[in-house]
Amino acid sequence: MPEITDCLINLNHEYVAVDWTLIETTDAGERFDKHLARRLPEMSRSRLQDLIKDGHATLNGKPAKPGVALRLGDVVSVTVPEVAPVEIKAQDIPLTFLYEDADIAVLDKPPGLVVHPAEGNPDGTLVNALLHHIDDLSGIGGEMRPGIVHRLDKDTSGCMVVAKNDTAHRRLTEAFSERRLTKIYLAVVNGVPRERGGRIQNYIGRHAVDRKRMAILLDGAGKEAVTEWKILSTHQGCALIQCRLLTGRTHQIRVHMKEALQCPILGDPIYGHPSRQRVHTPRLMLHAWKLAFNHPIHDQPMAFEAKLPPEFEPWMKMTKPEGNDET
Repeated sequence: MPEITDCLINLNHEYVAVDWTLIETTDAGERFDKHLARRLPEMSRSRLQDLIKDGHATLNGKPAKPGVALRLGDVVSVTVPEVAPVEIKAQDIPLTFLYEDADIAVLDKPPGLVVHPAEGNPDGTLVNALLHHIDDLSGIGGEMRPGIVHRLDKDTSGCMVVAKNDTAHRRLTEAFSERRLTKIYLAVVNGVPRERGGRIQNYIGRHAVDRKRMAILLDGAGKEAVTEWKILSTHQGCALIQCRLLTGRTHQIRVHMKEALQCPILGDPIYGHPSRQRVHTPRLMLHAWKLAFNHPIHDQPMAFEAKLPPEFEPWMKMTKPEGNDET
């Protein structure tokens, strides 16, 4: 490894300032961002990308693009600004925890709860609740999304894992990125698909006209999205479908049910036209049922299941997935 010429570490084991000169031939030609990720493994890639974008990671004293190729003799400098105080206020919002230790927490998110503050939702979010229930969460994973590794849509319920320190956050983020988790959802859709199950694999990206929606992009643009699905039961002309996510794209299940199976999820105001559906429900019928992963610190396999919401019970009582209507 090249010799680090200057390094300061703060009490949170986070790099404050570090400089080094490329003196090994193996460094030549390596991308700037990948080099930083290799040299500073305690920092998440998303945070390193932010440091590059904000000019806190420089090449030969100047800002550089993430993909620039390095050369022998280049000087890399990284300065990490102190974490800004989180301005989000803690709020005593009830949460159901499925598991908690010093590194992570797994909870059953209720429907209707936004995950993190954003325009139109300044408070009353899952993050506000987490700041009340978990000490020293501020700054883990970013100022506005402390502890958040992944997200569920506002109206989706079920399993979520939260990181309680930077190491857990980085390793969980990598596990999601590298698809080393099992994510199983339940969805009740309007209608019954022709097949009993299958695999949907395509590309999802922003809708060309409606920027609030996502869509399957036939030209191969967007990001790969893969969902394995099977019908568990049918009731009142609607099907309960188990979905295993192999990727985690925005609105992935909602788009795949609507566009690939032609059966939008019940209660989906963006993709489903709830007033025209066979069954009227008080919520989006999508539930993050099961989540399994290896613990980010001690690597122990862990599996969790979120209690089935009562709105799903009529379909769980059915036992004939090939039936058309068991009313």
